[in-house]
Amino acid sequence: MIQRERITENIYVFMSNQYVQVTAGVVVTSVGAVLIDTLLYPDETLHIRRFIEERLKTRVKYVINTHHHADHTTGTCFFPNVPVIAHTLCRDLLDTRGRDSLERLRSSSSEVSMVELVLPDVVFNDHLTLRVGDKTLQLWHTPGHSPDSIVCLVEEEQVLFAADTVMPLPYFVDGNYAAFLESLRGLRGKGFETIVQGHGEVILRGEVEAKLKSDIHYLEKLQSAVEKALANPPERIDRALEAIKIESCGKSHVLLNGVVRQLHQQNVMALANADREQGLMEIK
Repeated sequence: MIQRERITENIYVFMSNQYVQVTAGVVVTSVGAVLIDTLLYPDETLHIRRFIEERLKTRVKYVINTHHHADHTTGTCFFPNVPVIAHTLCRDLLDTRGRDSLERLRSSSSEVSMVELVLPDVVFNDHLTLRVGDKTLQLWHTPGHSPDSIVCLVEEEQVLFAADTVMPLPYFVDGNYAAFLESLRGLRGKGFETIVQGHGEVILRGEVEAKLKSDIHYLEKLQSAVEKALANPPERIDRALEAIKIESCGKSHVLLNGVVRQLHQQNVMALANADREQGLMEIK
């Protein structure tokens, strides 16, 4: 049902088997646990809560929402009276898009009927330092995947919970291409021991720089391919865009059990539409 990996003595990562390998993390401190994101389905998040309370014999002191998307925030309600930390925009987006998203989920799945929307209590704009017992967590804004995306570094272990700022395929349909590229470039050369992706496997020290370089390369190749496709005569543009394959941009189509193929095509169209809109604005 759910995979659990202990990546340091005090840090655990949980991965969903029900929804595109989405992850959540637990950082155990001397005064309690910090939960970084939750999972989409209630039974998965409740499993994490039981593990914290029954196996680790502690309680959650803080919940961190790395961004407003439902697969990372739906389980927040299962930690009542626990302070929730997020970016300022996350609170705004949960209070608007999040309510609509939850209603759609409720109408399509009885499994989430018990879920209630929870708005963050503590918000920040650029950077926040959170000291919890013997751990120091550095949180900062990394827009691109979404406007409110943040990452969380456990300073003592140099473990970065990158959420969807780092995932098997950079995905910016609900965000911004240029901001994503800048955020990824800003993560390079930091000496992280481990990166926990928002979806998929944990990235270990020897792979961190190669992974970030690969994601940046994908975005750059994608931009070049989309610009080339848009240079075609109007009647050929759609076919040219469809012909931009994920492999030609340096990524494998088998990642996330093949879901990345669809994400890639959505990236293509999002970038093409943004470029078209920019061109129209320049003409005006």
